[in-house]
Amino acid sequence: MSKKWYNMFVSVDSPPGGAEPAPDDSSAPPSAQNAAQMVAQIAATVPTQPSFSAPVQNPSSFAEIYKAAEIAPPAHGYTIEKVAAMLQSEHLHGLPAEVKRSSILVALEASGAKIEDVIQDAVRRDRALDGYERVLQKSLSDVQTRKTEENRQIEAEMNKMLAEFRARIQANNEAVRKETERFSAWREKKQQEEKSIADTVGYFVTENPITVSGAAAAPAPAAGPKPPSGPQH
Repeated sequence: MSKKWYNMFVSVDSPPGGAEPAPDDSSAPPSAQNAAQMVAQIAATVPTQPSFSAPVQNPSSFAEIYKAAEIAPPAHGYTIEKVAAMLQSEHLHGLPAEVKRSSILVALEASGAKIEDVIQDAVRRDRALDGYERVLQKSLSDVQTRKTEENRQIEAEMNKMLAEFRARIQANNEAVRKETERFSAWREKKQQEEKSIADTVGYFVTENPITVSGAAAAPAPAAGPKPPSGPQH
Protein backbone atom coordinates (compact mmCIF):
# COMPACT_ATOMS: atom_id res chain seq x y z
CA MET A 1 0.00 0.00 0.00
CA SER A 2 1.53 3.29 -1.08
CA LYS A 3 -0.94 5.53 0.71
CA LYS A 4 -1.57 4.89 4.43
CA TRP A 5 -4.27 7.31 5.49
CA TYR A 6 -4.97 5.00 8.38
CA ASN A 7 -1.53 4.65 10.01
CA MET A 8 -2.82 6.46 13.07
CA PHE A 9 -5.35 3.74 13.71
CA VAL A 10 -3.46 0.55 12.80
CA SER A 11 0.15 1.34 13.77
CA VAL A 12 0.46 0.02 17.31
CA ASP A 13 3.87 0.18 18.99
CA SER A 14 5.47 1.04 15.68
CA PRO A 15 9.28 1.14 15.53
CA PRO A 16 11.14 4.46 16.02
CA GLY A 17 11.33 6.71 12.97
CA GLY A 18 7.89 5.78 11.66
CA ALA A 19 9.13 2.75 9.69
CA GLU A 20 6.43 0.15 9.19
CA PRO A 21 7.56 -3.48 9.02
CA ALA A 22 6.31 -5.83 6.33
CA PRO A 23 3.52 -8.24 7.32
CA ASP A 24 5.96 -11.19 7.31
CA ASP A 25 8.63 -9.45 9.42
CA SER A 26 9.06 -11.81 12.37
CA SER A 27 11.04 -9.22 14.30
CA ALA A 28 8.05 -6.87 14.53
CA PRO A 29 5.92 -6.73 17.65
CA PRO A 30 2.85 -9.00 17.45
CA SER A 31 0.51 -6.01 17.59
CA ALA A 32 2.16 -4.35 14.59
CA GLN A 33 2.13 -7.64 12.70
CA ASN A 34 -1.56 -8.09 13.39
CA ALA A 35 -2.28 -4.52 12.28
CA ALA A 36 -0.37 -4.97 9.02
CA GLN A 37 -2.13 -8.26 8.36
CA MET A 38 -5.47 -6.65 9.06
CA VAL A 39 -4.70 -3.86 6.58
CA ALA A 40 -3.61 -6.37 3.94
CA GLN A 41 -6.82 -8.36 4.43
CA ILE A 42 -8.98 -5.26 4.11
CA ALA A 43 -7.13 -4.08 1.03
CA ALA A 44 -7.60 -7.50 -0.56
CA THR A 45 -11.38 -7.06 -0.35
CA VAL A 46 -11.32 -3.86 -2.43
CA PRO A 47 -10.96 -4.17 -6.24
CA THR A 48 -7.73 -2.64 -7.48
CA GLN A 49 -9.47 -1.47 -10.66
CA PRO A 50 -12.62 0.41 -9.61
CA SER A 51 -15.48 0.76 -12.05
CA PHE A 52 -17.44 3.97 -12.57
CA SER A 53 -21.16 3.59 -13.09
CA ALA A 54 -21.67 7.11 -14.43
CA PRO A 55 -19.60 9.79 -16.14
CA VAL A 56 -18.06 12.42 -13.92
CA GLN A 57 -19.17 15.86 -15.03
CA ASN A 58 -16.89 17.77 -12.68
CA PRO A 59 -13.52 16.04 -12.14
CA SER A 60 -12.68 18.59 -9.45
CA SER A 61 -15.51 17.21 -7.31
CA PHE A 62 -14.15 14.23 -5.42
CA ALA A 63 -17.65 13.63 -4.05
CA GLU A 64 -18.86 13.12 -7.61
CA ILE A 65 -15.99 10.72 -8.30
CA TYR A 66 -16.83 8.72 -5.19
CA LYS A 67 -20.49 8.64 -6.21
CA ALA A 68 -19.62 7.45 -9.71
CA ALA A 69 -17.50 4.72 -8.10
CA GLU A 70 -20.55 3.75 -6.02
CA ILE A 71 -18.84 4.45 -2.71
CA ALA A 72 -21.60 4.88 -0.16
CA PRO A 73 -20.99 5.74 3.49
CA PRO A 74 -21.49 2.85 5.91
CA ALA A 75 -24.67 2.70 7.98
CA HIS A 76 -22.93 4.05 11.08
CA GLY A 77 -21.78 7.10 9.04
CA TYR A 78 -18.11 6.93 9.94
CA THR A 79 -16.21 7.47 6.71
CA ILE A 80 -12.53 8.29 6.41
CA GLU A 81 -13.58 11.87 5.63
CA LYS A 82 -15.62 12.14 8.83
CA VAL A 83 -12.75 10.74 10.87
CA ALA A 84 -10.34 13.19 9.21
CA ALA A 85 -12.66 16.05 10.16
CA MET A 86 -12.82 14.76 13.74
CA LEU A 87 -9.03 14.71 13.93
CA GLN A 88 -8.95 18.36 12.86
CA SER A 89 -11.59 19.46 15.34
CA GLU A 90 -10.81 21.94 18.07
CA HIS A 91 -11.44 19.29 20.71
CA LEU A 92 -8.40 17.31 19.58
CA HIS A 93 -6.28 20.25 18.49
CA GLY A 94 -2.78 20.14 19.91
CA LEU A 95 -3.14 16.71 21.51
CA PRO A 96 -0.55 13.98 20.97
CA ALA A 97 -1.18 11.57 18.10
CA GLU A 98 -1.75 8.65 20.48
CA VAL A 99 -4.43 10.61 22.35
CA LYS A 100 -6.15 11.51 19.08
CA ARG A 101 -6.01 7.88 17.97
CA SER A 102 -7.51 6.64 21.23
CA SER A 103 -10.24 9.27 21.15
CA ILE A 104 -11.32 8.26 17.67
CA LEU A 105 -11.31 4.57 18.56
CA VAL A 106 -13.46 5.32 21.62
CA ALA A 107 -15.93 7.28 19.49
CA LEU A 108 -16.10 4.46 16.96
CA GLU A 109 -16.71 1.87 19.65
CA ALA A 110 -19.45 3.99 21.21
CA SER A 111 -21.22 4.17 17.84
CA GLY A 112 -20.86 0.49 17.11
CA ALA A 113 -18.48 1.23 14.23
CA LYS A 114 -15.32 -0.69 13.46
CA ILE A 115 -11.99 0.79 12.47
CA GLU A 116 -11.89 -1.86 9.74
CA ASP A 117 -14.90 -0.17 8.12
CA VAL A 118 -13.14 3.19 8.14
CA ILE A 119 -9.98 1.71 6.67
CA GLN A 120 -11.96 -0.09 3.98
CA ASP A 121 -13.69 3.18 3.12
CA ALA A 122 -10.29 4.88 2.90
CA VAL A 123 -8.92 2.17 0.60
CA ARG A 124 -11.99 2.32 -1.66
CA ARG A 125 -11.78 6.10 -1.97
CA ASP A 126 -8.04 5.98 -2.58
CA ARG A 127 -8.42 3.40 -5.32
CA ALA A 128 -11.32 5.31 -6.83
CA LEU A 129 -9.11 8.40 -7.07
CA ASP A 130 -6.26 6.38 -8.55
CA GLY A 131 -8.64 4.75 -11.01
CA TYR A 132 -10.09 8.07 -12.09
CA GLU A 133 -6.59 9.45 -12.46
CA ARG A 134 -5.96 6.69 -14.99
CA VAL A 135 -9.18 7.68 -16.77
CA LEU A 136 -8.03 11.30 -16.98
CA GLN A 137 -4.54 10.21 -18.02
CA LYS A 138 -5.97 8.15 -20.87
CA SER A 139 -8.19 11.05 -21.90
CA LEU A 140 -5.15 13.33 -21.91
CA SER A 141 -3.13 10.82 -23.95
CA ASP A 142 -5.98 10.50 -26.46
CA VAL A 143 -6.19 14.28 -26.82
CA GLN A 144 -2.42 14.57 -27.22
CA THR A 145 -2.37 11.86 -29.89
CA ARG A 146 -5.33 13.34 -31.76
CA LYS A 147 -4.11 16.93 -31.63
CA THR A 148 -0.58 15.93 -32.58
CA GLU A 149 -1.96 14.24 -35.69
CA GLU A 150 -4.12 17.28 -36.45
CA ASN A 151 -1.10 19.55 -36.08
CA ARG A 152 0.85 17.31 -38.46
CA GLN A 153 -1.92 17.57 -41.04
CA ILE A 154 -2.20 21.33 -40.56
CA GLU A 155 1.55 21.70 -40.97
CA ALA A 156 1.47 19.60 -44.14
CA GLU A 157 -1.37 21.73 -45.54
CA MET A 158 0.46 24.88 -44.50
CA ASN A 159 3.66 23.74 -46.23
CA LYS A 160 1.68 22.87 -49.36
CA MET A 161 -0.03 26.25 -49.37
CA LEU A 162 3.29 27.97 -48.71
CA ALA A 163 4.85 26.17 -51.67
CA GLU A 164 1.91 27.21 -53.85
CA PHE A 165 2.19 30.83 -52.71
CA ARG A 166 5.92 30.84 -53.35
CA ALA A 167 5.32 29.42 -56.81
CA ARG A 168 2.79 32.18 -57.49
CA ILE A 169 5.23 34.82 -56.26
CA GLN A 170 7.96 33.37 -58.44
CA ALA A 171 5.60 33.32 -61.45
CA ASN A 172 4.69 36.96 -60.80
CA ASN A 173 8.34 37.95 -60.53
CA GLU A 174 9.07 36.09 -63.77
CA ALA A 175 6.21 37.88 -65.51
CA VAL A 176 7.56 41.23 -64.30
CA ARG A 177 11.07 40.32 -65.49
CA LYS A 178 9.86 39.36 -68.97
CA GLU A 179 7.72 42.46 -69.24
CA THR A 180 10.67 44.59 -68.12
CA GLU A 181 12.92 43.04 -70.77
CA ARG A 182 10.21 43.50 -73.41
CA PHE A 183 9.81 47.14 -72.47
CA SER A 184 13.58 47.74 -72.41
CA ALA A 185 13.95 46.20 -75.88
CA TRP A 186 11.07 48.28 -77.23
CA ARG A 187 12.46 51.47 -75.72
CA GLU A 188 15.87 50.81 -77.29
CA LYS A 189 14.24 50.47 -80.70
CA LYS A 190 12.17 53.57 -80.00
CA GLN A 191 15.35 55.52 -79.25
CA GLN A 192 16.86 54.32 -82.53
CA GLU A 193 13.71 55.35 -84.40
CA GLU A 194 13.60 58.76 -82.72
CA LYS A 195 17.29 59.31 -83.46
CA SER A 196 16.75 58.50 -87.10
CA ILE A 197 13.84 60.91 -87.25
CA ALA A 198 15.73 63.60 -85.38
CA ASP A 199 18.81 63.24 -87.54
CA THR A 200 16.72 63.59 -90.65
CA VAL A 201 14.83 66.63 -89.40
CA GLY A 202 18.08 68.17 -88.26
CA TYR A 203 19.09 68.83 -91.88
CA PHE A 204 16.29 71.31 -92.31
CA VAL A 205 15.84 73.09 -88.97
CA THR A 206 18.04 74.90 -86.53
CA GLU A 207 15.94 73.96 -83.50
CA ASN A 208 15.23 70.22 -83.65
CA PRO A 209 11.71 69.54 -82.30
CA ILE A 210 12.28 65.79 -82.09
CA THR A 211 13.04 64.31 -78.68
CA VAL A 212 15.14 61.22 -78.35
CA SER A 213 14.46 59.33 -75.13
CA GLY A 214 17.67 58.89 -73.19
CA ALA A 215 19.71 60.89 -75.67
CA ALA A 216 19.83 64.42 -76.92
CA ALA A 217 18.50 65.07 -80.38
CA ALA A 218 21.17 65.52 -82.99
CA PRO A 219 21.87 69.19 -83.63
CA ALA A 220 21.12 70.62 -87.05
CA PRO A 221 24.00 70.31 -89.51
CA ALA A 222 26.16 73.43 -89.72
CA ALA A 223 25.07 75.64 -92.61
CA GLY A 224 27.67 75.89 -95.37
CA PRO A 225 28.68 79.10 -97.17
CA LYS A 226 25.96 80.49 -99.31
CA PRO A 227 26.56 80.06 -103.04
CA PRO A 228 27.59 83.27 -104.80
CA SER A 229 24.74 85.14 -106.26
CA GLY A 230 24.59 85.64 -109.96
CA PRO A 231 25.98 88.77 -111.72
CA GLN A 232 23.86 91.76 -111.23
CA HIS A 233 22.88 93.76 -114.06
